[in-house]
Parts: sequence; C-alpha cells; structure tokens
Amino acid sequence: MNTLSFLMNGFGVALQPVNLMVALFGAFVGTVVGLLPGLGPINGVAILLPLAFALKLPPETAIILLAAVYIGCEYGGRISAILINVPGDASAIMTAIDGYPMARKGLAGVALSISAWSSFVGSIVATIGLAVAAPLLAKWALAFGPAEYFALMVFAFACLTGLVGDQPVKALLATVIGLALATIGIDANSGVYRFTFDSVHMADGIQFIVVVIGLFSISEILLMLEEMAHGTASIPMTGRMLFNLKELAHTWWGTLRSSVVGFVVGVLPGAGATVASAITYSMEKRLTDKEGTFGQGDIRGVAAPEAANNAAANGSFVPMLTLGVPGSGTTAVMMGALTLYNITPGPALFEQQPNLVWGLIASMFIGNVILLVMNIPMVGLFTRMLKVPNWALVPGILAISAVGVYAVHATTFDLVLMSALGVLGYLLRKCKVPMAPLILGFVLGEMMEQNLRRALSITNGDVAILWESPISIGLWICAAVMVIVPILYRRLSRRGKTQAVAA
Repeated sequence: MNTLSFLMNGFGVALQPVNLMVALFGAFVGTVVGLLPGLGPINGVAILLPLAFALKLPPETAIILLAAVYIGCEYGGRISAILINVPGDASAIMTAIDGYPMARKGLAGVALSISAWSSFVGSIVATIGLAVAAPLLAKWALAFGPAEYFALMVFAFACLTGLVGDQPVKALLATVIGLALATIGIDANSGVYRFTFDSVHMADGIQFIVVVIGLFSISEILLMLEEMAHGTASIPMTGRMLFNLKELAHTWWGTLRSSVVGFVVGVLPGAGATVASAITYSMEKRLTDKEGTFGQGDIRGVAAPEAANNAAANGSFVPMLTLGVPGSGTTAVMMGALTLYNITPGPALFEQQPNLVWGLIASMFIGNVILLVMNIPMVGLFTRMLKVPNWALVPGILAISAVGVYAVHATTFDLVLMSALGVLGYLLRKCKVPMAPLILGFVLGEMMEQNLRRALSITNGDVAILWESPISIGLWICAAVMVIVPILYRRLSRRGKTQAVAA
C-alpha cells in the first residue's frame, strides 16, 4: 500500500505541466538521437545534461528530462536498424537480424510498429518491477562479483550458439574476430600495450562506435553501391503500416518473456541492454523457431530483443537509485547529473528525495505512453526513408556515420579505421558471415576478460572461484544446457528422419 501511495505522489510530480513538457521534449530528442547511427543514449543524455543544468531546472525535472531521452534512444535505435540495417546503438543489433529482412520483404511498417509496441511492453513491465521490487533486486545484484559476471558472460556466449544456424564455422569465425578486436589496446591490469602496432591511435583500443559504424554502416553503403551498379530493385513497400491482431498474438508471450528476462539482466550493473537482447533473441529462437525462419524476417525476432533492451534500460535504474551504482553507461551520466544538485544516489535516496525518485518512476510510465503515441503514427513517416533513392541515401548515411566517428577522438585515423572495417564487413557479408556474433564478441569479450582477471586476482590465480558460488554454478549449468541441448536435438531429429525414411 505504501508503494501505491508513493507512486500516486510521484504522478502528482510527473503530471505537472513543466514536467510533462520536458518528458515530451526528451522523448522526441531521444528518438531522433537513437535513430542516428553511432550516437546512442549516452551521447543523447550527455548532450542535454549541460542544458538541463544551465536552465536551472529543479532536480526532479532534470532527471525526468534525461530519463525520457534515455528511453527515447532505446525506441529510436531500432528505426535505422530495420530500415537500412544500421543499428542506432549496440542494443539494436539483434533487431536488425530480422527487422531488415522484414523491410526487404515490404514489411518495414509492420516491423517498426511491432517494435514500438514491444518496446512499450518491455518498458512498462520493467517500470512496474522498478516500483515494486527495487530494494529486493538491489540486494540480489550485490551478490554478483567478478566470478559471477564472468559466468554470466560465458552464458551469454553460450547463447550465441542459437545464432549460428546451419553455419557454425562462420559464426565461430565472426565471434573470434570480435574477440580479437576487443583485445587491442592497453591491458587494464598490467598496463602493457597489446596489438597496437606501435600506433598511438590504437593505445585506447578500438572504440565501439568505430566498429559498429564500419561493419554495419560502411559495409551497407558498399552493398547499396553494388546494387546500384547491378540495377537491383529497391526495397519494396506495402500499404500496411501496422501489425494486425494475429501478429500481436504471435509475438505476445515472447514479448512478455523477453521483458522479464531483460529487466532481470538490466538490474545487474554493467550487463546492459546488449546482453539482454542477445540472450532473449537466442531464447526465443530456441523456444519458438520450429520453422527455421529466424534471421529471414520473422516478426518474433524483432519483438523479443526490442522488449528486452527497453526492459534492461529501465532495469538499470534499480542499482542506480537503490545502491548508487550505475547500471549502465547512461545511468552513470545521470548519476553525474544528480551530483550537480548535491544529491547522492543510494539506499537513503528513497527517504531523502521521495519526490525525485517516485516522480522519476511515474514519469517513466508517462514517457512510455508518449513514445508509443508518438512512434506509432510516425511509422509512415519513417518508412518514407525507403523511398529515398540510393544515390541520395548513400551520401547521407556516409555523412552521418563520419560525423559520429570523428566526434569520438576528432582524428582522421578513426575515419580510416572505419573505412577499413567497412571493407572487412563487406567481404564478410558477401561470404555470408553473420555480423551479430562479431559485434557481440567485441562487446562481451572485454567485459569477460576484465571480470576473469579481477576474479583471479582476488584468489591469486585460483580458478576454483569461478564456480564456487551458487549463482556461478547455476549460470555454468545454464551455459552447458544452451550448448548441449541443441546438439542432442539435432542428432535426435536426424535419427528420427533416418528411421522414418527406412520405414
């Protein structure tokens, strides 16, 4: 009852006219920033942070603005992923696997509308979880140490086996390339330079934005140019812009499952929406893909990761508000915003700043309604991008990509590296090598190595720490199941087919 009372007070704060206008503005800006390749929610929040402080907004208004931008970016990231196969941020990579094939089939509007609906469901489920179970989940998150996080990364890699399809060697090659790219730079433990080839530009490693822009955006530009040279037809469009009730029923349970899993993963500091979307996509592929249509434009492959990444984004507020530990890079920036107002996130925040906390939670309910109402009618506008001819679209994508990459370090080296990775991505895609395992290998590899090194440093190299806790054991068992069960299933299926033929 106390929770409901606090939430009602929070709606009183969130429904103030200035806070409503701020939430609307933040949702719109977040959507625009999210659809631009390479920017992502961290940059979106960082851009508006000085504005919020300069305007002397009250702390609850400022945090509502930044939260609306964050959630809006998660909505917007799927737009470019579906329409032009260029994810707006890392969490939209899994959406592109089935979203872009749907667009090529003329179902771009359906893909965009179901992704907006799934994002809404995932965010609402996670916001309810934040309001009801935040303190309990925060204590659970504290049980995760380096060994548990390493086991979680192993489980995430085990989930990648669900993405290999009938080309395990190519998927393994892509994962290894991603892991190799993640090792470039200074070793965080020893300070030794690794694989930098004596280049000062490589000392900090390869930035994620350079990798994702090169492998997705530049390679897609090269494919578009190839299509122009061969006179290939452009992507078709259909008159249907919205999903129907049959498609809603087809994706409903997968959306709910992915929302819950995404929220739980999002509660873990540092795990993030990328891990959540990868796990849920693989989970749905194993549970529901009886026809083998995932990766070919299956609507369930769009709904699941979109629900998960938005749920994870909302879930990352749990450790930030209850423990003072940022659940993601974006919430770390938001914590910085709170410190500008001399507010320290942590266990006492719910008692010391109830208007801020519950106003933020209430505004997330309102912000998600705003984003759904905003995004569904704009599906037709978004799909007009497909009518832009390639000769006009290619320079636009290239310009946006170059600006996003150059903004990281303001060096031309990053532009050259982006181009080189783009050529590599083009060659790999021509050889039918999947890009998703490569990007996930790059993202998860660094987290996996860091947590392994930290865990071993605690026990002076004793590897037993990796499977001592109940959480670690459970994650190792889950990882083994994810790897072994598909192999057994394929063997049993082959044996059944053989016996049927023999009969």
